[in-house]
Amino acid sequence: MFFNKLKEPVFLKAESDVTQKITELKDLLPKLPEDLRKKAEQDIKFSEIGEFGENNVAFELRNSGIPMYVIRDLHLSIDGLSAQIDFLVITRKINFVIECKNLIGDIFIDKNGNFIRKYKINGRTIEEGFYSPVTQSQRHLEIIKKIRMQDKKNFLTRRFFENNFDEVYQSIIVLANPKTILTNKAIDKNIAKKVIRADQLARYIKEKNKESKLVESNDEQMSEIAFIFKNLDCLTKTDYLLKYKNNIENSIEEDEIIDHSINKDELIGKLKNYRLEKSRQEKVKPYFLFNDKQMEDLIEKMPKTKDELKNVSGFGDVKVEKYGEDILKLLL
Repeated sequence: MFFNKLKEPVFLKAESDVTQKITELKDLLPKLPEDLRKKAEQDIKFSEIGEFGENNVAFELRNSGIPMYVIRDLHLSIDGLSAQIDFLVITRKINFVIECKNLIGDIFIDKNGNFIRKYKINGRTIEEGFYSPVTQSQRHLEIIKKIRMQDKKNFLTRRFFENNFDEVYQSIIVLANPKTILTNKAIDKNIAKKVIRADQLARYIKEKNKESKLVESNDEQMSEIAFIFKNLDCLTKTDYLLKYKNNIENSIEEDEIIDHSINKDELIGKLKNYRLEKSRQEKVKPYFLFNDKQMEDLIEKMPKTKDELKNVSGFGDVKVEKYGEDILKLLL
């Protein structure tokens, strides 16, 4: 379009939270006991492998020459559901949800869509399945759909959005390790098309937009969508180091630990009673308020303010405003 000035990628968020996690974890290493230090070192190793893969994908996107907005490491949360998206790419026609995998060995996808990798370690050949990134990406798309549906206020706009969602929002699985060999001849073509190598990414995005019959968005429309997601980022954060930090504070006496466990049991009882009472009042399932896993995170973090409560898994702005004061009183 004549008035469009955007000619290259714009990164609204270029860094991954994993980078900070690695830095903080390395700073924490000297303070950890030996057994925990080994786990932390392994955690650092795997995190660095993942970060390296994402950096490869970021490089391909940055040098693609495509006018688009890119958000890296996007955290979304709604109604107790959460998603961590490696890259969300907003182009003139299609918005791509990219799941990055930096895996060693050869990847095989069978006719049922199961992902299996084979690699050698210490002279032994290891063959193992892993969680399907296609399934993971589909879950991310469902969360995006749920979030965006909130903005559709009337029947016609909701219907139009639903009818076009699968065309506008699409997933890509990117294998970031250049040495990975992918075998996918036996699988469904729709799955095969979603799994590509990092060096194919720019060409893939260009071809998909060229094939699409959607009307092109202008600079302003692209920017608006990109900033909607950017502003939704980080509603829920996970303290990756909490399991290590808690072990540093082991100078607590045994009787204090016993008292703490009793208080925790009492607190669980209070929270469950509150959850049940509220769910009956609102005629919803108890887990709509918070599930058991979110309750554990709540007790572990013990927030004292509404802002701190937003750092607990599953507690976005809506839930904090609705239930925040009650929950904070129960935690006192």
